[in-house]
Amino acid sequence: MAFDKNSAQDQAYGHKPIMLDECIDALAVREDGVYLDGTLGRAGHSFEIARRLKTGRLIGIDRDMTAIHAARERLAPYMERVTLIHGNFCDVADLLHAHGIDGVDGMLFDLGVSSPQLDEASRGFSYMNDAPLDMRMDTAAPLTAREVVNLWSVDELRRILTEYGEERYAAAIARAIVRERDRAPIETTLQLVDIIKGAMPAAALREKQHPAKRSFQAIRIAVNDELGALEPMLRGAAECLRPGGRLAVITFHSLEDRIVKRTMQNLAAPCTCPPQFPVCVCGKKATLRLVSKKPVTCSEEELAYNPRARSAKLRIAERI
Repeated sequence: MAFDKNSAQDQAYGHKPIMLDECIDALAVREDGVYLDGTLGRAGHSFEIARRLKTGRLIGIDRDMTAIHAARERLAPYMERVTLIHGNFCDVADLLHAHGIDGVDGMLFDLGVSSPQLDEASRGFSYMNDAPLDMRMDTAAPLTAREVVNLWSVDELRRILTEYGEERYAAAIARAIVRERDRAPIETTLQLVDIIKGAMPAAALREKQHPAKRSFQAIRIAVNDELGALEPMLRGAAECLRPGGRLAVITFHSLEDRIVKRTMQNLAAPCTCPPQFPVCVCGKKATLRLVSKKPVTCSEEELAYNPRARSAKLRIAERI
């Protein structure tokens, strides 16, 4: 059942799911299976899974209540076979157990901020529009970008800009943020953009990439603890998959892809004893099998209509 990239559904909801055909193929969706979309977003992937089910069930998880409400509307024709859960995907095993779901045939996690979140200026994710410094995926969460920018130490700001944003000018930007907030609190996204630009050399401002992109990514990751949630999510997902069930994860930058790759490899590795040990003493058993060592990337056709997908990588593993 191929995906029509210009379908009325996706035009109506303004959302083109990343690598949709590849994800559906990776999950090997059966009409009687149980599937989980752990990053519901605007339910583009979920819609294609749900419409393939007859006696099966789709579970959708998102920590953004706006996404839950939007998904309920989009999935309205299939809601008798859909369960929507407000929660963080790092708690996937607990969330499934709490809802009486004892096994899943396929799980999909599309990481990072969704296009609608970026496009909704008031959420504060975008460096292109002015808005309060927020960046929370779950608007009930206590930590906001305003708190990070105005209260975290210069050393902590430099650390996240370096580690999460891979920003070359992290030290200068961190110092500039502290210098400006000492005069008055930094309240909006465009205030922060101006501070970032002012801390960077002229050559960096002429680069193709927006000068604030890496810093905004770093602050967003810190606000939502995106990297810290990955390994618990992957281990919980593997625990809840039925034998033969598929785990598909889409990453968008090297930091999260490195964690996904390493954790999947670890779950796919049997004995971890040193090679010189005559017998295994660790007792470790592999729980996953890597379907492919190399990630799947977007086709040129998809990149033509969705340039945001250029950095996307899809990694797939199967429960043993």
